[in-house]
Order: sequence, then structure tokens, then C-alpha cells
Amino acid sequence: MILIVDDRPENILPLKKILELHRFDVDTAESGEEALKKILKNDYSVIVLDVQMPGMDGFEVASTLAGFGRSRDTSIIFLSAVNTDKQFITKGYTAGAADYLVKPVDPDILAMKVRTFQKLYEQQQELRAVQASLQQEIEVRKRVEAALAERVQGLQAVLASLPQMAFMLTPTGQIEYVNEHWFNYAPDAHTMPEIHPDDDFWSCLDSAFEVGKKFTCEVRLHELATGSWCHHLARIVPVYQHEVLIRWIGTFTDIHAQKEANEVLEEQVAERTAELMLKNAELERTNTELQQFTWVVSHDLKEPLRKIQLLNDTIKERFLHENPDAVSYLERSIRASARMSELIKDLLSFAQLSAPEPFEPTDLNALLTELLLDYDESIARAKAIVTVGDLPTIDAIPTRLRQVFQNLIGNALKFAKLTVPPVITIQAERIATKEIDAGPDPDGQFYRFVVEDNGIGFDEKFLSRIFVIFQRLHSQSSYEGTGIGLAIAKKNIDKHHGLITARSHPGDGASFIIVLPVKQSI
Repeated sequence: MILIVDDRPENILPLKKILELHRFDVDTAESGEEALKKILKNDYSVIVLDVQMPGMDGFEVASTLAGFGRSRDTSIIFLSAVNTDKQFITKGYTAGAADYLVKPVDPDILAMKVRTFQKLYEQQQELRAVQASLQQEIEVRKRVEAALAERVQGLQAVLASLPQMAFMLTPTGQIEYVNEHWFNYAPDAHTMPEIHPDDDFWSCLDSAFEVGKKFTCEVRLHELATGSWCHHLARIVPVYQHEVLIRWIGTFTDIHAQKEANEVLEEQVAERTAELMLKNAELERTNTELQQFTWVVSHDLKEPLRKIQLLNDTIKERFLHENPDAVSYLERSIRASARMSELIKDLLSFAQLSAPEPFEPTDLNALLTELLLDYDESIARAKAIVTVGDLPTIDAIPTRLRQVFQNLIGNALKFAKLTVPPVITIQAERIATKEIDAGPDPDGQFYRFVVEDNGIGFDEKFLSRIFVIFQRLHSQSSYEGTGIGLAIAKKNIDKHHGLITARSHPGDGASFIIVLPVKQSI
């Protein structure tokens, strides 16, 4: 059974429906405390756990579950729409999570992960059952071995009670005793069952006899009543008395049903894999069609906008010199058209980010030099000072990294203080690992880039919002923009298998930190 834990019923309902559509049994809880009470009473294979909840949050619930023996095999999947930073994800895994997903969650991905963890849970339960069975069998064997020296007849009685085929061999391999299950596969008590010629039983037995050690292998035995080949697990153990081998004890355990179940399961997994591959191909086709649609729509929208702007400018210049009110309204219309044109351009850029492009060695010094030429007029008008350190050459998609630095430099100029000229610095440092705060390493496989300004800054509590499309921290009237620029930067950095974050305080400027690999592996 799957347990969904979230303090919002509107979040629980879609998750419950998704999992029920995939034929999962689902239970729900609306707080950490309620979830713990249910876990004490019921067994759950997977817990889908929201991070942010009043009272006990998701991390506290996971930490508490770590002490429950009942839930030791239960996998926890954290869900969060807010706590998506690395520190929270790390905290989630430290608390005992098997996975950490960021909302909104793809339904197929969620269902696939739940199915995987449920399968793992079932396998763990089966393994524990097998371990318990093996432990019980070992205890039986110990009692039998202790009694062998004194009473062989007692040992035979124990072997006779086993559900497996049981037998004893002399040190030289002659059959000494068999139980009644033996005769389902052998014609008499002195003949070994017929073993499938493709199975390597006899060579394993000979090797075990040579070294005097136990062995285990799978074999197929010919069943006399049906004439079919049945899978068995053969175990043969030597019995020593005073370091002298006195006999061998063996069993054939019927595992035919288990083998057939495994084969069916493997077929189902193969079928599901094929279905997922078809789904992926379909998604790729849909994504391509969507990109083409976005480009066409954007192109068709731009054309009438250009005409609107041209006509508005013409009306303003030719007919409205003596009507200041009309000029004011027309200028608003012109500005609105320009904003809409910019929004269409940014949306088209964002939609095109999914298109595959090859990585190539890129000199970032040359890239920044060319980019700053485009900002000459803006830099001069703002009396800005831009300092660029020695930048490396890395594997990149030049147009995508140009977009990243273009947005960061543009934002630094846009969000400058009114009375203080902007000061922008861009630096790079080679580091050891793919971490924001990794230590410097001249031979490291990553570079950390810092774009720092002295602008108005922002409160870091809004850090999770600034890289989300259409999320703005300032009103349109205060600062122009579409709210897409940093979302484009984030998506481009993700495409480069890197990291991006920011550090800032209101009034103290902002530092945007980027970590990128020197070489791209794919």
C-alpha cells in the first residue's frame, strides 16, 4: 500500500488519482502526526511525503521513521515545490529519503518511481522470508549435525519430515538414505534422479567432493509422474566429526513456481520498458511539434505587432502634435506593444531551449568581449564600470552561454541604484567538484563563475522564485522585463549540466554563481 502525506487535501487528491490509475492501493494522511499513527498500524511499501507541513515537517517524519523497525523497508519519496535547493535535497536524503522530487511532478515519472520502490519493497520482504527460511533450515541442520554422531536414525526422522527431497551420501558419494519425496523423481533409493543434461550438477558435485565443502546450485529434475523438468535448488553439505568427513547431507528444494514467476515478471518488465520507450518517442515527437508550433505562432504574432507599432508611430508623428492627451495614450499603446513583442521574443527563446545543439570548445573571454560591445551604449549611459577577469575555454554551446551572461549583465544594469553608477565584475575560478562552495583546485573538472553587482539586491527568501518563468520580485511599472530572463539562464545552465544560484541582501547588490564542467561527457 502507498501512503501520501500532505497537509493540503488539494495536493493529495491528484496524487491519489494518479497512483490509483496505475492500480496502486493508496492511503492518505494530512499531517506528520497522523502519518506516524497510521504507520504504526499498517505496512506501507512507499511513502510519498511533502516536505513543508505545519507541526512535524517531512524531514522530522522521515527521521522518526528511521527508528521504526516496522518501516525499515519502506521507501520515502520527498515532494517539494519550495525546498528545491541542494541543501534541502541533501537534508532529505540524509533524513532517509529514497528520492527527492520537485513539484510539479510528472505523473508517469512518479508512477514509475513508486512502482520501482514498491517492487524493491516486495523483493525485500521476499528476501527476509527467504532469509528466515534459511535461518530456520540452518538451525534444523545444526540440531541434525549434533545428533548425527549418536543417533543416525533420529536424523533420518528429521529428514523424512522435510518438505524437500532429502538424502544422505557416504563420504565416497554412495546413497545412504532418501526420504519419501525422492521417489517422485527417482525409481529407487539407490539411483539419483535424472538431471537435465544442460545443467552443471555433476561437475559441481565432483568439485565439492574433492575439497570437502558444501555447494549450492540450481538444477532441473525429471519428474516421473508428469515427465516434465522441474526447477530445484540443490544443497549438499558435508558432515564432519572430529575433523573427519563422515557423510554428506543434501536436499532438492522445489523452486519451479518461483522460477516461473520470475520469468513472468521479467517479461512484464520487458513489456513495460518497451511501452516506456514508445512513450518517450511519442513525447519527443510532440515536443518537436510544439516547438514548431511555438515558432509559427510567435512569428505570426510579431508581424501584426510590428504593424501596430508602425501605425502608432505614424499617427503620433503626423496627426497628434496638438493633442497631448492623445499622444500620452498612444505612447502607452506603443510601450505595451513593445513589451508584448519582447515577451514573444523571450517565450520563443525559452521554447527553443529544448532543441539539441552540439557542445564545442568556447573561449569565454572572446564571448564576453563580443557581448559587451552590444552593451556599449547602455554602459556609457549608466556610467557603469564592468570588469572581466581571465575567463577559461570550456565545452559549451556558445549561443546558450551568451544568453546566460546577457541576462545577468542586463539585470545588473537594470536593477542598479538610482544615484550610484553600476559596478559589475565577472570572475572565474577552477574548482574540485560540482558544488557551489567547492574549494579551488587548479586541476579540477569544473569552473565557478561569479557575476557580481552593486545594485538594489533582493531578499534571499525569494531565491527559489527568481529562476521560475514569469516570477518577478518587482512591479512592471518599477522595472521593465518579462520575468523570463533568469528562467532562460537556469534552463541553459541545466543543459550544460551545471549549477546556478544567487546570493544577495536588499540594498547590497547581488552575486550570481554558476558552476560549469570543463569538459562535457555527453
